[in-house]
Amino acid sequence: MFDIVGKRKWYFLLSGVLITLGIIAMIISLTQFGTIFRLSIDFTGGTLWELRFPQPVTPAEVREVFVDRGYSDTTVQTTTDGYTALIRCKPLEPEVKTQIAQALFDKFGKAEELRYETVGPTIGAIVTRTAFIATIAAALVILVFIILAFRRVPNAFRYGVCAIVAMVHDVLVASGFFALMGLIAGWEVDALFLTAILTVIGFSVQDTIVVFDRIRENIPKRRGEPFEVIVNRSLLETLHRSLATQLNAIFVLIAILLFGGQTMKQFASVLLVGMISGTYSSIFNAVPLLVSWELGDFGRLFRRRADKRAAA
Repeated sequence: MFDIVGKRKWYFLLSGVLITLGIIAMIISLTQFGTIFRLSIDFTGGTLWELRFPQPVTPAEVREVFVDRGYSDTTVQTTTDGYTALIRCKPLEPEVKTQIAQALFDKFGKAEELRYETVGPTIGAIVTRTAFIATIAAALVILVFIILAFRRVPNAFRYGVCAIVAMVHDVLVASGFFALMGLIAGWEVDALFLTAILTVIGFSVQDTIVVFDRIRENIPKRRGEPFEVIVNRSLLETLHRSLATQLNAIFVLIAILLFGGQTMKQFASVLLVGMISGTYSSIFNAVPLLVSWELGDFGRLFRRRADKRAAA
């Protein structure tokens, strides 16, 4: 039987390296931009411009006009019939607005201006606060649920804590990736980023609970086996299910990255990285962490450090 949990130190090391790289990217971003991510107009404020064209247009075609003039963070949404475009971009000077309007008219025909207004950063602040509260609430609910669902298993509290640690791991990996892409490719955080992070949390916890549930089933069936062996057996029994579930979603996200619109690529990329991290953390972090806790690895580690300090 392949021993997955026996190599847990290497899995922890890899996770530590990935998280450290992400934190370094956040620190660099903080020194350059004043925030750990580059912020879009959802958080900094900007211009909301709604135009109705005489012919159907696509978001990519309209956005291209803005990108050519240095407004790469512009997002465009169109109505079902394709005639009306809702454009969000950084504040436009009057002369720049005139130039862009003329370029749009030359490309798509004379458009009717339905709305033009300045948007403040209030919406972004509200969304951020709500997402933070939702994350904390989700962590508490997950902890309580796992404690109740695993109450017949010894140390049920540890299962909940390990699931939350895996969830935090995935959030840090996805956030670090976005901070790095902000430095490399100029990506900016918008409301879709927060949506992606909350989705990653859901997938991460779901996959972890599947493995924990199999451990709960196997403990009374295999009372004579060491806990480490039971956990490793449970991992192998659920490995195919975990991979099959996550790979289906991953393939869809890859298709979106290859064939989807430009405005969806950042969202899909964060979701893809988060799901890959979620698959990894559920198998190689949450469960091995539970084993380390049950076997007292952390206590021995702290005792060794204390002994070294005492000897010095």
